[in-house]
Amino acid sequence: MRFTSIVLILALQLFATTARADAGSVVEDEEFRLDELFSLLRESDTEDFYDIESEIVEIWLHSGSASMDLLFERAQYAMTDQNFPKAIEHLSALIDHAPEFAEAWNARATVYYLTDQYALSISDIQQTLLLNPRHFGALNGLGLIFEELGDFEGAYKAYTMAREIHPFLENVNEALIELRPLIDGTEL
Repeated sequence: MRFTSIVLILALQLFATTARADAGSVVEDEEFRLDELFSLLRESDTEDFYDIESEIVEIWLHSGSASMDLLFERAQYAMTDQNFPKAIEHLSALIDHAPEFAEAWNARATVYYLTDQYALSISDIQQTLLLNPRHFGALNGLGLIFEELGDFEGAYKAYTMAREIHPFLENVNEALIELRPLIDGTEL
């Protein structure tokens, strides 16, 4: 009996180690692919960037866990239905279970923005950017919030950072043109 228990424990440890290695391999593959995609994005022209952007976002939308992805999907449905309290509930639960999933933080930041809870949105954007510093959508959102709060310098900086990552974000490029006269003469 003791031998069977030891074999079972060793088998479970081997499975767990293999599962972690497989998960690590998937993460490494995704990071490598993201590096490629961001290089292509910077080199692309205005006609090709949509497909590259879509592939980047598609990678970001997957947590690596089917149950966490289902919870994220439920939050997205709640957002679509403009049931913002339910969306926040789902996203908060998702963040509790998968705090390393940057897109959950970003989605909740979006809901907070849509409900005029800017301080909470900024806090979630900060966490998104800690987990995913290349998240051009989060930087874009930060720029929008700063603009609405009248912090045009902060908005300009956030939009500039977003443009450095993704040069073809139309609203970012338009915002930079509109903000430039408001901050001329102000040291950035």
